[in-house]
Amino acid sequence: MSVQSPLIAVPRKTTTDVDWATPIRHVIAASYGEDPNNYAEECAVLQRCRQDAVRGAGSDQTARDLLYKYFGQLELLELRFAEIKVSFPWQALNDAFTDKLTTQTSLAFEKASIIHLISSILSSLAQSASRSDPDGLKRAYYNTRASAGMLTYINENFLHAPSTDLSREVVHLLIGIMMAQATEIFTEKLIEEKKSASLIARSANQTASMYTSVVDEMKEFQGKGVFDRNWLYVLQIKAKLFGSLTQYYKATSDSAAGKHGAALVRLKMASSLIQDAQKQASSFIYTFVGASTPSLPHDAANALNEIVKAHATVCGEAKDQAVKDNDLIYHEVLPSEASLPVIEKLPPAAPITIQDVYGNQEVTKLIGPDIFLRLVPLAVHESASVYSEEKAKLVRAEVDKVEVAEGEVQAGLDHLNLPDEIDRWRHLLEGDETGDIPLSQELKRLVDSVGDVRQVENDLDRLDVENVNA
Repeated sequence: MSVQSPLIAVPRKTTTDVDWATPIRHVIAASYGEDPNNYAEECAVLQRCRQDAVRGAGSDQTARDLLYKYFGQLELLELRFAEIKVSFPWQALNDAFTDKLTTQTSLAFEKASIIHLISSILSSLAQSASRSDPDGLKRAYYNTRASAGMLTYINENFLHAPSTDLSREVVHLLIGIMMAQATEIFTEKLIEEKKSASLIARSANQTASMYTSVVDEMKEFQGKGVFDRNWLYVLQIKAKLFGSLTQYYKATSDSAAGKHGAALVRLKMASSLIQDAQKQASSFIYTFVGASTPSLPHDAANALNEIVKAHATVCGEAKDQAVKDNDLIYHEVLPSEASLPVIEKLPPAAPITIQDVYGNQEVTKLIGPDIFLRLVPLAVHESASVYSEEKAKLVRAEVDKVEVAEGEVQAGLDHLNLPDEIDRWRHLLEGDETGDIPLSQELKRLVDSVGDVRQVENDLDRLDVENVNA
């Protein structure tokens, strides 16, 4: 495709400045027991963090990073000030949804609105990426899926939507559009890389099916003024375009497999679908005003018309050539459209979850440390004081027990005259006469008598020896 297929971006919500300082100062004084003036700098940092994030200064990439940081700080803030009440005014932009201003005082509403805005920025980054460049195509593919992941988080975690753009039905439709566009980008990649025709046909079939589904969903909102009517034109044209691409690439695959009759029927189906798309694209050129639909590129109508026209030319030429080849060479009987095998669909990619996005180290660095890291709740201070006192009591009790035990051991040793008594007995065993060990007279007499008996025994043994020799 020589021109880039236009992508739809999620409309951006807008807001005005809010007063973070007053409610935070009140909570610090009431619940933390500290002087709020000590945290004036932190309040100012949080205030600037929100202003920078929601004003969208600089490029979309800068805006995305600022929003990543602010939402990360909101998550940390909620842990400290879960019940804080701040008036958060939000409204959708440029009539893409209802322009009603919605004001809520819950952090949940602020978080949902910020995530919705992140989704908008990501979809805008995908829209503006040059997909003719491999890196640009990768970024567009990632950002559409990440945008869908942000919207999925809203639907799974914020059940009671206070505004139309956050309602489950609207968010579900936006997820469908983002994922259809992601699948479209993947199909473009397969075509650009000249993958097998059967693989491209399966991916194109999945894309066509997803666009058809969102077209059916969007029709339910007709007359309610919720979505820009230009979206419906784009989605309808793409549903037919990718339906035609499905049949065209499947025909190419069938022809390579020798199924020339089936290939010709599919080329006729492809031509019919692209002709319908061409009629809609031609009409879209005259009704589309780029300035009134900022969620679409300014050249969306012209780009779609060129893409459809180019594919119609390719289909027409391929069909005419297939007719000639079958009439002159193959002479195959053409099967009916209903008898053709159903074309399988390539499984679509999954949205990139918010957990995956914030699990990235670069995003973690963007968030930085907790703004109110110094602030410790009064209850924590009290608990820490009680803990320290209880710990000191336990230590003192154990020290007392050790001292008592050591005293008892020493008293027992003194009563047994230890270790001096052990030293005296060791000297006796070693023959140390200096050892002052008192022995009773009876014990001394017994020792002496043992020596006399041994002398008598020795004399008798000597006499026996002499008698034998005599």
